[in-house]
Amino acid sequence: MIDFEAARRKMVDNQIRTRDVTAHSVLQAFLSVPREDFIPEKARSLAYIDADIEIAPGRYLMDPSPLAKLLQLAAISKSDAVLEIGAGSGYISALLGHLAGSVVAVESDEALAAQAAQILSTVDLGNVKVVQGNMEAGYASQAPYDVIFFDGSVEEVPTAIIEQLNDGGRLIAVVGHGNAAQATLMVREQGLVSQSSHFNASLKPLPVFRRAKEFVF
Repeated sequence: MIDFEAARRKMVDNQIRTRDVTAHSVLQAFLSVPREDFIPEKARSLAYIDADIEIAPGRYLMDPSPLAKLLQLAAISKSDAVLEIGAGSGYISALLGHLAGSVVAVESDEALAAQAAQILSTVDLGNVKVVQGNMEAGYASQAPYDVIFFDGSVEEVPTAIIEQLNDGGRLIAVVGHGNAAQATLMVREQGLVSQSSHFNASLKPLPVFRRAKEFVF
């Protein structure tokens, strides 16, 4: 029988603190959310490994180490309204719920959206709403957001999503391919958006954000 609580503490101490993640709120969120609840039954024994875990065909639960660094980069506070792009099974949605005032998690896959909503209903978080819809469009009906967080790497960030940032808002996404992908922070100030890269992060991609291949003649 696996002691998941002990495994969770070990994940925080060995995988997250050792990667220069010092924000107390982020560490506490990882200690509070039972990662095993968001993973298919057959893979629960792997819940606390330092790796991506497949939760559905082509969709993955993000490796805890880069995830923690990305959440620290986001500098989320209890006054923030957050949009999550790609709810998946709801694990990151739950972490965001511990950090933020409110969270809207948009998910294109109908089955995953239903699964995330169901699991989140059991973990006592009333400030997270999962909506099924086109991830590439964001969720404009509740914009603007103080933070927009991408659950996976993308080749580019759609303008339609950037436009949903509040003034002073931050968008966090891993942009690019493989080991060359960069943790990217976009900040909107007085209508202008600045962009900075912070560290390399190799994440599984969000499939709907792949660029269409260009024909070369």
